[in-house]
Amino acid sequence: MSDVRRPPRRPGRFPILRSLWSLSRAEAKDDTEAGRSIVLPAQGMTPPLQQVARRLLMALAVLAVTTLLVWLERDGYRDNAHDELTFLGAAYYATVTLSTTGYGDITPVSDGARLTNILLITPLRVLFLIILVGTTLEVLTTRTRHQVRIHRWRSRMRDHTVVIGYGTKGRHTIETLTVQGVPKDQIVVVDPQQSAVDAASSDGFVAVHGDATRSDTLTRAEVQRAARVVVATQRDDTAALVTLTARQLTRQATIVVAVREDENVPLLKQSGADLVITSSSSAGRLLGMSMASPNVGGILEDLLTYGSGLDLDERPVTRSEAGRSPRELDDLVVAVVRGHRVLNYTDPQAATLELTDRVITIRQAVPSG
Repeated sequence: MSDVRRPPRRPGRFPILRSLWSLSRAEAKDDTEAGRSIVLPAQGMTPPLQQVARRLLMALAVLAVTTLLVWLERDGYRDNAHDELTFLGAAYYATVTLSTTGYGDITPVSDGARLTNILLITPLRVLFLIILVGTTLEVLTTRTRHQVRIHRWRSRMRDHTVVIGYGTKGRHTIETLTVQGVPKDQIVVVDPQQSAVDAASSDGFVAVHGDATRSDTLTRAEVQRAARVVVATQRDDTAALVTLTARQLTRQATIVVAVREDENVPLLKQSGADLVITSSSSAGRLLGMSMASPNVGGILEDLLTYGSGLDLDERPVTRSEAGRSPRELDDLVVAVVRGHRVLNYTDPQAATLELTDRVITIRQAVPSG
């Protein structure tokens, strides 16, 4: 697990073009390898068969127009095999002409037919070739276009959120983040299962396919420039390795980890986690409180579901609120964050709010949209 870091690319007026022009061989190789595991959200592309069918219809339309032009000018053509040019001969001439084969058995001899060839059939030939060659070039450049998208994404991504694991915990984490206003393009999913990666991409997120315990996988997710890392793996031992690897790559990101067993919490914190959530014990406490008082359990579930009913929110203290008691605020304050300490609203030290404090409040959820 090596500390892999890339120097930030310098911004400019045309950062993407400049970076592509000055791309080193090592960076190009890095982007190519990343392109094999990074899946970007689809951009509403037409299915391949529909693209081929559409181009085929365009080519047939050009062929039909050319055949009609030759047929209308049939008196100006000479057919070496027949006395006069038939409609089939016109279609044959249009086909060999547009394909630039030109056997010479049918030739324009009149001035009108030659003028039609110059002004109409030649541009149609060029259009026909553009359609056919364009289809081939599009197929050949798909990989290059994908690599350019990967390079552009990697050069712009910073201060984002990396969610490792797209299972139930990971999906609900992302759902809460998006409801809180985090843009989808600022969330990157990492998962070892291709099906989960495809699902994340279909949901509109950038996804990286790979083992998150490996530093190269996390580097492709740009963890070294991320602001937040959420570890939502299925196993606690995997979560510990992922946390250790992520902390080696970034010192400034906040790492939140979900584990199943309480006994693994100290290990996760030693590995570099800022906050560890024990899913099994948290679910057990919620079940116990719900059995003792169903109404309390319902309120807690409401608070945990952001954007519905009541929401827990953290915000800074305003200038007008500084020097006042938490009970005097319009919002219902349940805790005060002062420095690195979280003070209960009943704590005597939190009796007077300071301008540098942050308050954790319960407020009515704001409807989305």
